[in-house]
Amino acid sequence: MAGCVMIVEGKTDKERLLRVLAEPVTILCTYGSYSLEKGEKLLTQTEAAEEVYIFTDEDDSGKKLRTKLRDDFPDAIHLHTPKIYREVADTPLSVLAEILERAGFAVIVPHPDLGER
Repeated sequence: MAGCVMIVEGKTDKERLLRVLAEPVTILCTYGSYSLEKGEKLLTQTEAAEEVYIFTDEDDSGKKLRTKLRDDFPDAIHLHTPKIYREVADTPLSVLAEILERAGFAVIVPHPDLGER
């Protein structure tokens, strides 16, 4: 998906998603916090994007961040990790690949025998 941007909470989330994405995607990190200045910077960084995706954790801090991002990015597409994993960083690569593939991304499906961590 050329021209799309994904916003995640942290560096570990970004690295994990890059392991399964089979196409170039700009991934921006909030580092778990959000402020007016950070929001303005993200808006500037996503100006040229065709689509913006938000992929935050399913824990309390991730949900709060998603709410704030929803205000600044009302047209963004929200991706969710299953609640049983709570965090993107703890979600198996095969599950992340499935979520991204359903959203239309080209993915590398990890081989289960090779380990996911």
